[in-house]
Amino acid sequence: MSLPTPRTWATIDLAALQFNLARVHELCPQSSIIPVIKSNAYGHGMLPVAGALVGSNTQFNTFAVAALQEALDLLNGNFGKTVMLLPGCINKDEVRLCLEKGIEPAIHSADQLEQYCSVAEAEFAASIKTVWVKFNTGMNRLGQRESESIHTYRRLAALPNTTVIFMSHLGYADDMSAAPSKQFTDDQVAAFERAKATLSKDTPALLTSFAASAGILTRPDTHQGIVRPGVMLYGSSPLAKQTGLDLGLQPVMTLSSRLIAINDVAAGESIGYNATYTCDKPTRVGVVSVGYGDGYPRSANSATPVLVKAPSRTVRTTIIGRVSMDMITIDLTEIPDAQINNEIVLWGAGLGADEVAKSTGTIAYELFCKVTNRAQYNYLN
Repeated sequence: MSLPTPRTWATIDLAALQFNLARVHELCPQSSIIPVIKSNAYGHGMLPVAGALVGSNTQFNTFAVAALQEALDLLNGNFGKTVMLLPGCINKDEVRLCLEKGIEPAIHSADQLEQYCSVAEAEFAASIKTVWVKFNTGMNRLGQRESESIHTYRRLAALPNTTVIFMSHLGYADDMSAAPSKQFTDDQVAAFERAKATLSKDTPALLTSFAASAGILTRPDTHQGIVRPGVMLYGSSPLAKQTGLDLGLQPVMTLSSRLIAINDVAAGESIGYNATYTCDKPTRVGVVSVGYGDGYPRSANSATPVLVKAPSRTVRTTIIGRVSMDMITIDLTEIPDAQINNEIVLWGAGLGADEVAKSTGTIAYELFCKVTNRAQYNYLN
């Protein structure tokens, strides 16, 4: 029996992923790396991504995820790496599961501290344990203030057979040329260094982690002993004024669809729902089999670029009209040889996701994560 022709597909270039991981090592040669592969590896497929990272030439020991089920799935994949749980545990049962499986939770509140210590002391005193302390340096999302974080660190460090890592997270490190971004980050760095100095009096070999992708790229003073690259692994930029391509990263996901209809529309006629686009001249309109049901953003405007792989060449054009659940319409007027079934690149190789995200009022992170299971995933390399 014949299989359906894919209407939309995501091509995941695992060699590009490995290249981007090596780029992290180049930027932070003295730091250990913890790849962040939460949210299904930012929509790229957690298990294939984990396998490719493990198979790269760049060494690391731990993955980071944001859900306990993600951590369990990784361990079941037998990749030979430990797993760090960024938001930590919600109750004692999750603490117990982490300790049983060797998962490394973050502690960001007094409640989590008491839950972790009560289970660790009563049931896992002889077990080798690693736990992280989240210090709120100003982002005001997760983490304790300075004195409470120092107390939490010391309480955990007193547990037998326990390694404790002191961490924070940068909240506004995407544009060091902008005074507010630089000042906010400077203040976070000062707070982190102050707490670090206090803890180092008792723990000379203090283990610390601060930088994710933005800090890796903009602030070498935040690299510390451990860095946590996320979106840059997937070829996208966390920075306000530079794309992944600007930064020398390679796109990992290329999202493609195909032309399913070509129509000639007269000047003065409108296209799609609510007549949001009216042709100012005779227009050759292509219909592409992708929409928000596949994860393509409904917010894409009529300046959003796509690439048409026509028989003669690959040509850039734009969306015209509103994105539907299953279709978009594009301008083919200047591409006379475009044909039914031509591939349309929505973002990826040749068209950075950062650029597309800007046209749709979002960030590449969201584009990647929102691709639905209606798209077929193909893995290269």
